[in-house]
Amino acid sequence: MTEIDHLDEFDGAGADRTVPVVAVVGRPNVGKSTLVNRIIGRREAVVQDVPGVTRDRVSYDAVWNGRDFVVVDTGGWAPDAKGMAAQVTEQAELAIGTADAVLFVVDATVGIQDVDESVVQVLRRAGKPVVLAANKVDDLRTEGEAAALWNLGLGEPYPVSALHGRGSGDLLDAILAALPEAPPEDFDPPAGPRRVAIVGKPNVGKSSLLNRLARQQRVVVDDVAGTTVDPVDELVEVDGRTYRFIDTAGIRRRVKEASGHEYYASLRTHAAIERAEVCVVVVDAGQPMTEQDLRIMSSVEEAGRALVIAFNKWDLTDDERRRYLDREIERDLTGFGWAAKVNISARTGRHVDRLGPAIEEALGGWEQRISTGKLNAFLGRIAAAHPHPVRGGKQPRVLFGTQAHAGPPTFVLFTSGQLEDQYLRFVERRLREEFGFTGTPVHVQVRAREKRGANR
Repeated sequence: MTEIDHLDEFDGAGADRTVPVVAVVGRPNVGKSTLVNRIIGRREAVVQDVPGVTRDRVSYDAVWNGRDFVVVDTGGWAPDAKGMAAQVTEQAELAIGTADAVLFVVDATVGIQDVDESVVQVLRRAGKPVVLAANKVDDLRTEGEAAALWNLGLGEPYPVSALHGRGSGDLLDAILAALPEAPPEDFDPPAGPRRVAIVGKPNVGKSSLLNRLARQQRVVVDDVAGTTVDPVDELVEVDGRTYRFIDTAGIRRRVKEASGHEYYASLRTHAAIERAEVCVVVVDAGQPMTEQDLRIMSSVEEAGRALVIAFNKWDLTDDERRRYLDREIERDLTGFGWAAKVNISARTGRHVDRLGPAIEEALGGWEQRISTGKLNAFLGRIAAAHPHPVRGGKQPRVLFGTQAHAGPPTFVLFTSGQLEDQYLRFVERRLREEFGFTGTPVHVQVRAREKRGANR
């Protein structure tokens, strides 16, 4: 009994999946890869008039009528396959299990084969929406042959010529209709000035920094901690770009330790982090880093915002303090090695001009997108070089991945089982090594399908 007999539904816990997946299946040499090329609008899938050219699951980005989706091309289906062919069949089964909908391709010119009937049985057990493509219908003469595929019991066959494009529009409309309803679009426009929150514990120089950037005394500055209570929005031009800066009240050690207006100021500060796209966390370089500093950075990371760490009051540090600061960064900021960092003096203006490029770099990483093809080529390389450890006789595998969204970059990995947290951290680290993502958190989520009852 094949493992597809016992497909589990993905629970989707914690997954923010916005790009649906279509698996293309069918017996060998029915034109699946040609049809995939037609759907994605470019020649990427390898096509050759020999059965079995496609062996692995290969993923491509596609769009139709403004709707994004991922197409997974699979090798030819063979239920009684052995050796390499059996592995190809397994890949197709896994693709069905991870997909939102299935495009079943049949060669209309040769009619229904026993293998096609076997595929139908698997599709019914999987319970996924199926679109039936009657391929190689190149003219009106073969339309009747396509109609015979109603006998498969999968509903209307869509006659199409993958080679010439005939009928592909109707087929794509049917695919979109079979996919889950698209989530509501987020029309919160990035138009207008980018939103930058200046955050940090009290009295580290946040207001002084805003005044320096604005080139005027915009907010009250005093050595007394907590002078700033209400967030103050300020349109500031930095290096020819206009940003909306939010100067915030210093975050207290614990919200419960603040009383009265300080309590509400602390809440507004956290709201400012949520409202921002990038946060500049200001740290007093002349003082040892504290748990408060690290907690603020963690708040920015948890909110999924881009991060720039500004070590302020650099003019007040000597060589000895800078050596200690290097050690503190190495010891305490290992989890924030991806953040953009600048050494500045808001009082004298030294190196404040470096803040603009750091903000732009962080926003660039925050909005970075990786194509599905590049991502899966990368995942294939690291899985081959560093497979997941075997635990309890099982070795979960990454089947394929997709980037669900940017801001921050969020990736969904479809796997044959749960991945260990340590392995997920390894994948995240390698993602950063491969693609950069400077200044932004990277979220890696898992959609796991456990194998149950495979040995019945």
